[in-house]
Amino acid sequence: QVQLVESGGGLVQAGGSLRLSCAASGRTFSSYAMGWFRQAPGKEREFVASISGIGGRLYYADSVKGRFTISRDNAKNTLYLQINRLKPEDTAVYYCAAPSRSFIVVPTTPKEYDYWGQGTQVTVSS
Repeated sequence: QVQLVESGGGLVQAGGSLRLSCAASGRTFSSYAMGWFRQAPGKEREFVASISGIGGRLYYADSVKGRFTISRDNAKNTLYLQINRLKPEDTAVYYCAAPSRSFIVVPTTPKEYDYWGQGTQVTVSS
């Protein structure tokens, strides 16, 4: 059973930074892509970033390019999301996610992911 546990969220002022972590267990971490998504109140869950199993391919939503960095440490079974220059519109619950199978193209939509963490709240004050 794959388990994902996020941490690192919090309340931060606009322009600040946070580093989110996602600890994974239950299978060989490096064999699968991983992704970050977020969901703001009243909105659908949206793609933020994804990374291939070995970490060589990275994908970002246009809204976060240049400010967010996804990375992974396969030795620690941990996924990261470095968030810089935070904006109030980044306020959301952030989820890490994992697919149940391998993909040739790193997935970027929620429906391609089968395992989800409980989420960590990021709140940005103006």
